[in-house]
Amino acid sequence: MMSANNLVGLAVAAVSRSRYAFCKFTSANDAGSTGAHQAGYYIPKSAWPVMFDCPGQKGENKDRNITIKWQDTFETESRFIYYGRGTRNEYRLTRFGRGFPFLTDDNVGDLFILCQIEPNYYEAYVLSADDDIDSFLGAIGISPTETNGLISMQQITPNPEDLIHQLFQEILVQYDQFPATNMMAQYARECYMRAHHINDEVLQNNPDTSLLAWINTEYDLFKAFENKLYSPEISRGFGNVEALITYSNQILNRRKSRAGKSLEHHLSGIFTANHLRFETQVITEEHKKPDFIFPDGESYHNFEFPADDLIFLGAKTTCKDRWRQILNEADRIPVKHLFTLQQGISKNQLTEMYRENVCLVVPEPYKTFFDPTFRDRILSLKQFTDSVRRIQHIS
Repeated sequence: MMSANNLVGLAVAAVSRSRYAFCKFTSANDAGSTGAHQAGYYIPKSAWPVMFDCPGQKGENKDRNITIKWQDTFETESRFIYYGRGTRNEYRLTRFGRGFPFLTDDNVGDLFILCQIEPNYYEAYVLSADDDIDSFLGAIGISPTETNGLISMQQITPNPEDLIHQLFQEILVQYDQFPATNMMAQYARECYMRAHHINDEVLQNNPDTSLLAWINTEYDLFKAFENKLYSPEISRGFGNVEALITYSNQILNRRKSRAGKSLEHHLSGIFTANHLRFETQVITEEHKKPDFIFPDGESYHNFEFPADDLIFLGAKTTCKDRWRQILNEADRIPVKHLFTLQQGISKNQLTEMYRENVCLVVPEPYKTFFDPTFRDRILSLKQFTDSVRRIQHIS
């Protein structure tokens, strides 16, 4: 059986040698959990080059047969199809054969990667574990918010916002090493807000889109630092393969460790703009350290403070495996809120989460990736901040 690390490595290698590559989190709609008329991977219109030579034309259907090798182990004779007739206007990848293992309800939230190796020959990989997904995204240089589209292997993603990149250059010249993670996040927020003339009122009204924009901006800034700081060493070359592998692992580990801390820093920025009272890394029972306690640790440890006015929030970029870690982090607070950038989780896992009193919080645009029967129970970031504002009597 292939190890997870080998699978991630094969997926990254396939992307690097592909003509076009695409990735997305498997949604409930893909798996047919929503009761849609046809299961199969939905491909957004922006990713048409991975499927056809030209985009589909409204009023016409078209399809193309291809061969896909999955997980470097087995092949399917599959089909890209564009539905343009009637009210439909969508692309799908279908036909996987009986017993296909990657489109069940339990696969919702997995990362699906599709690489065009030859005109009619593709390689595909499906990653389930959070660590594997983080490793893949780190290796190809994109954040979870940049999935559901074509993959670019450029070191720095081109950005039409020239002012942001001008501000990046002003920051880069000040450093000969990576800034601390909190400073990197702060710089990204400042650059984005200056370029787009964002103020606290905007952050209060649109925290979901603001958070996603900050995360994308910081990842662009981080890759700019990578390009500056790693290029001299890469240009000098490496004496042997082991030295190259060691250096590559250092790069990947820095990417992975930054991502989780980055999310916490940006959430703190949203909460501060909303004038919420909160504290991070409060020490609770058995020396646990929740990501966020509202209003603070002193109130948590004061048993005269009403437990109903205490709020817990964990923050994990992906949580398909990790959500159980938060269950015993704050005994006084029975309902655990969990913010994630995961785009879809299986119905079975959602059922288990809510049975354990875990309430998901996701960016508003990501709600559509979840099973419809759970969407009303999943909070957007604005719904969460509004709830805290009411509890803390903030007008």
